[in-house]
Amino acid sequence: MAKGFDYALSDRPEVAGFLPKQYATVLEIGCSKGGFKSSLNPAVEVWGVEPDDLAAAEAGSRGYKVLTGLYENVSDRCPDHYFDVVICNDVIEHMVDHEKFLEDIKRKLKKNGHLVGSIPNVRHFGNLFRLLIKKDWRYEDRGVLDRTHLRFFTEKSLHRTFSANGYVINELRGINSDFDQPKRIRQLARNALVLMIIALSFGYFGDIKYLQFGFRLQLSE
Repeated sequence: MAKGFDYALSDRPEVAGFLPKQYATVLEIGCSKGGFKSSLNPAVEVWGVEPDDLAAAEAGSRGYKVLTGLYENVSDRCPDHYFDVVICNDVIEHMVDHEKFLEDIKRKLKKNGHLVGSIPNVRHFGNLFRLLIKKDWRYEDRGVLDRTHLRFFTEKSLHRTFSANGYVINELRGINSDFDQPKRIRQLARNALVLMIIALSFGYFGDIKYLQFGFRLQLSE
């Protein structure tokens, strides 16, 4: 990550690719400073939920109608059956009860609305390296093992979770892979232990190379 990079202001182009083509009303859960707004269609009505006062104020200056607080504390102030898209960029893994959230947020979506977002991949090879080779599970200030993460997901468990909670998966795929960066590929190729992790994946390399998964969901009938 580049020096000086402000994740809270990122437009997250890798997630923007999951947005539907047409939408007019958006609710972003955990909108932070509002950086994702630049990835949205112009002239949309954008609401945000953000627990940090300073970040919420900055998001408000960027055009968000911000409700300051945790979603469960302000959800009754979000109109029901109003939003074409609800955005959850790296939010669900922080929730005490993510299934309750997935059920409750249905009330905020229009009939044909979409739930779009991203979530960390606990099977990322870097995490597997630390677990299998270093025999460690150390929480950190950021990344897959961010110390504020309360839930961990794999591609398989995400499919199960979304389906079990009444969603149709329009798209779910890996995003943010080190293997998309030529310089990073050369670095990894020099590490025999990393190659061992890839071998130990028993051919399931498709998911372990991604830091996160992006998704677009709709309500099942």
